[in-house]
Amino acid sequence: IRGGRIMSGIPVITISRQYGAGGREIAGLVAEKLGIKLYDRQIVHIAAAKIGLDDLSENDLLELENYVKPLSMNFLPFRSFGMNMSDSSQKIFMTESAAIRKLAEDGPCVILGRSADYVLRKFENKFSIFICADDEFREARGKEVYGGKTLKELDQEDKKRARYYNYYTGQNWGEGQNYDLVVNTSRDSLDKIADAIIDYIKVVKG
Repeated sequence: IRGGRIMSGIPVITISRQYGAGGREIAGLVAEKLGIKLYDRQIVHIAAAKIGLDDLSENDLLELENYVKPLSMNFLPFRSFGMNMSDSSQKIFMTESAAIRKLAEDGPCVILGRSADYVLRKFENKFSIFICADDEFREARGKEVYGGKTLKELDQEDKKRARYYNYYTGQNWGEGQNYDLVVNTSRDSLDKIADAIIDYIKVVKG
């Protein structure tokens, strides 16, 4: 909702982000301001349930989702599911992709992460965003928002995201040409940045 009116032509908005850049908050703000749903971890839960891995903890699911088959082909068994971890990870990715496409077909929404920008690359009414920030900003948020995580720890998480994204998409995570908009959140409040993003989308898609 903008100025008391519902913005016409709202696209499906995908948001990828550096760890510690405020991408999750931006996604929530954009979804709230536009009056549309936000999807994130619900998608991995849906995918896991569809392939029979619905009894896992949140950490188990996220670890499984981020696992990429090692080049050595020496797979690690994932608990006792009768399949190696890499097979489960690939099934998660494929099932997530199907869920993302279905959600996009159902109408405007914000999808955080999940390589959704790539999954929906052929979807006509889609707008992809990459959220980044300066190291100083991310380091401060690591201490204040993420339980004292160091910049090194934040970067390690980003390496996992990049490896997963690059493996399944064949593209480079965070590379500007893969997105409609790249936003540095170090410059202003997250609320104002969310407003600016919506205004930009309105110009491009409205």
